[in-house]
Amino acid sequence: MATLADIGLSAAINIITAFIFLIAFAILRLQPFNDRVYFPKWYLKGLRSSPATSGAFVSKFINLDYRSYMKFLNWMPDALKMPEPELIDHAGLDSAVYLRIYLLGLKIFIPILVLTWAILVPVNWTNDTLDKLKGEATYSEIDKLSISNIPQGSHRFWTHVIMAYAVTFWTCFALKKEYETVANMRLHFLQSEKRRPDQFTVLVKNVPPDADESVSEAVEHFFLVNHPDNYLTHQVVLNANKLAKLVEEKKSKQNWLDYYQNKFERNQAKRPIMKTGFLGLWGEKVDAIQHHISEIERLSNEIAEEKEDVVNNPKAIMPAAFVSFKTRWGAAVCAQTQQARNPTLWLTEWAPEPRDVYWKNLAIPYVSLTIRKLLMAVAFFFLTFFFIIPIAFVQSLANIEGIEKAAPFLKPLIEVKTIKSFIQGFLPGIALKIFLILLPTILMIMSKFEGFLSISLLERRSASRYYLFNFVNVFLGSVIAGTVLEQLNTFLDQSVNKIPETIGVAIPMKATFFITYIMVDGWSGTAGEILRLKPLIIYHLKNFFLVKTEKDREEAMDPGSIGFNTGEPQIQLYFLIGLIYAVVTPLLTPFILVFFALAYVVYRHQIINVYNQEYESSAAFWPDVHGRVVSALVIAQLLLMGLLSTKEAASSTPFLLALPILTIGFHMYCKGRFEPAFVRYPLQEAMMKDTLERAREPNLNLKGYLQNAYVPPIFKEADSDSDSDSNSDSDDETNDQKWQKDNVLVPTKRQSRKNTPVPSKRSAGSSPNLPEIREKDKP
Repeated sequence: MATLADIGLSAAINIITAFIFLIAFAILRLQPFNDRVYFPKWYLKGLRSSPATSGAFVSKFINLDYRSYMKFLNWMPDALKMPEPELIDHAGLDSAVYLRIYLLGLKIFIPILVLTWAILVPVNWTNDTLDKLKGEATYSEIDKLSISNIPQGSHRFWTHVIMAYAVTFWTCFALKKEYETVANMRLHFLQSEKRRPDQFTVLVKNVPPDADESVSEAVEHFFLVNHPDNYLTHQVVLNANKLAKLVEEKKSKQNWLDYYQNKFERNQAKRPIMKTGFLGLWGEKVDAIQHHISEIERLSNEIAEEKEDVVNNPKAIMPAAFVSFKTRWGAAVCAQTQQARNPTLWLTEWAPEPRDVYWKNLAIPYVSLTIRKLLMAVAFFFLTFFFIIPIAFVQSLANIEGIEKAAPFLKPLIEVKTIKSFIQGFLPGIALKIFLILLPTILMIMSKFEGFLSISLLERRSASRYYLFNFVNVFLGSVIAGTVLEQLNTFLDQSVNKIPETIGVAIPMKATFFITYIMVDGWSGTAGEILRLKPLIIYHLKNFFLVKTEKDREEAMDPGSIGFNTGEPQIQLYFLIGLIYAVVTPLLTPFILVFFALAYVVYRHQIINVYNQEYESSAAFWPDVHGRVVSALVIAQLLLMGLLSTKEAASSTPFLLALPILTIGFHMYCKGRFEPAFVRYPLQEAMMKDTLERAREPNLNLKGYLQNAYVPPIFKEADSDSDSDSNSDSDDETNDQKWQKDNVLVPTKRQSRKNTPVPSKRSAGSSPNLPEIREKDKP
C-alpha cells in the first residue's frame, strides 16, 4: 500500500519529468531544423516556409536570437488566444469539439472538488476506524481521508449519500448544457459550411442482383423511378484493392528514380549503381536509373491492365453505389427513409465525405459483415479476458505489503526505503502504460476487419472498445486483483461471510494506485505529447537516411490526425475514475483536475500547430462521449451502493437506489432531445440551405461538381501517373471515359421495368410513367 511518502515521490518524479518535457519542447521548437516537426500543419496548408533555407549556415540549424529564448513559454498563452470560431475555421469542428471534452472535465470536477473537500474530507478524517483495524487490514494515511475511515453503521454515511446526489445533479446539468451547445454548434456548422459532396450524396448498399441489368443500370433505374425529381447521378463501388497496391508500388519506384536522377545530376561523372536484392543489400549490380525506369514501365502496363479489368469485369463491381441528388433535401429524404418493401435491400445512409471513406472496406460483401462482427466480438472477449494476467502483475508491484505476507523471502530486497517508494509510487503506473501501448493498434485492426466504411466510424468503434477494455481491465481488474493481493492473509484466514466486508473496505484503498497512474499517464504523458520526442527522432532519421525528394519530406513530417480512437477513451477513463472516487476518496480529484487543465492547453496547441485532421464528421462522435460519461456516473452510483452495503448503512443506502434510475432517465431524455441532430439532418435546415444556394448561385453546375467526387482516389492517382507517363496509350483514356461518363441514357433490359422515365435505346422512346399506366388501366 503506497503511503504519503510514496505518493510524494511519485508526484515529484512526474512533476520534474513533465517540467523537463515542457522546457525541452519550448527550446526545441525554436530551432529552425525542428520547425517542420512542431509546426507541420502550417506547412501542409502552405502558410509557412522553412527558416532553415535562409541566413548564415549555423542559423539554418540553431536559433541564435537570444531574445526568443526569453519568451520560450509564450506558446501557452498563444495556444489559448485563438477564439473558438477561428479555431473551427482553422482546424474543423471535430477538433474544436474534441477540446471541449477537456473543458467538460473542468466544468464537472472543479465544483465537485470544492464541495467534497469542504464537506467530505473533514467528515472522513475525524474518525479512527482504520487505526482500530491495525493488523487486520493494510492501509495508509491516505485512506484516512476516504470513506474507509467511517465506522460501520455510522450516521455520517448520510453525508456521502447527499454528496452522491449533488455530484449526480451537477454532472447531469453540465452534460445537458454541453450536449445542447455542441448540438447547436453542429447545426450551425452544417448550415454555414461550404458546399461538400457528402451533403448531396447517399451510400446505397445491398443492391439486389439482377440477371438482366448491371449494378449501375439497376441503381439508375431504381432512383429514377423512386426519386424522379431529385436523382442526379451515381457512381458504383469497385473493388480496386489490387490496383491500389500497384499504384503504391509505382509511387515508391518513382521516388527512387527521382532520387537517383538528382544524384546523377550532381555528379554526372558516375552513374548510380544499385543491387536488385532485398533492400539493396545483395543481388546483381545494375544501373539504378535504367532499372527503375524499366520497373516503372512494367508497373504502368500492369496498372493499365488492372484498370481495364476493374472497370470491365462484372465481378469487380460491388452491389453498392454512391448516389448524388440535386438538392440536400432530396439526399436527406433518401438517406433517412426505407427505400424498398424488403428492409434488407437498397439500404441507404449518409455517405461519408470523400476524405473519410475507407475505400478498402467497400469491397467487403455486405452478407459477410455480420459474421465478421461476430468473430471480432469473440476475439475482443478473449483479448479482454487474457489481459487480466499482466494487470494482476502490475497490481503485484503496487501491493508490496500484501506480497511480503505471502512471500517473506522478498522482504529484505524491497524494504529499502528509496526502492520501495519508487516501486510503489511510480513503477505500477508506468508498467500499466507499457502494457497498453499495442492495444490501440490491435483494436483498430479489429475494427477494419469488421468492415466499417469510414475512418470516423473505425475510430469511434475502436474508441468504444478501448473504453470497455479500460473499464474491465484497468479499473475493475486493478481493483479486484489489488484487493486480493492487499488482503491476501485476511482472505485466507477469515470466514467466507467476512470477505465482502473486507472488499468493501479495500476498494477505496485502490485510490493510491490510480493517483500514480494519473500522474504517469496524465501528467508526464501529456507533457510528453507536446514534446513529440518519437516523431522528432523519426523525422530526423527519415530526413537523413530516407528522404530523397520534397514529396518524401512532406510524408516524413505529416503528423496525421489527433487520434480520436486513442485519446477519447483515455479521457473517459479519467471521467470514470474521477466520478467513482469523488465521494469515496476526494483526495484523488485534484490530480484529475491537473490532468484536464494541462491536457486542454497542450492539445489546443497541438490542434492549432501540429495535427491535420484527415476528415470532418461535424462532431458526430459527441453522443458517444455523452453516453460514456453517463455510464461512468451510473457505475459510480452502483459501486457506492455496493460499498455502503458492506458498511451496515441500512438506513441510508436505499436512498441511493433512485440515482441510477434518475440518471438513466436523464440519458434517455438527452438521447431523444439532442441525439437526432447528430444522426439525422433536419429537412427544414436542408431546404433552407438549398434555397440560399440557389439564390446565390443560380447557374451552379452541381452535376459537374459531384460527377467525380466519389471516384476512388486510387483511380485519380493512377490517372495522374498515366498522364505523366510518356508510355500511356489511348486505352487508358478510353477506360477513364468509361469510368467518368454521364450515364443518362441506359437501355432498359428488364421487360418488367416499363415505368422508367428515361428513353430506352431499344424502344427509341420514353417508357410510360406510373400515372400513365394507371390511366390506361382504368375502364
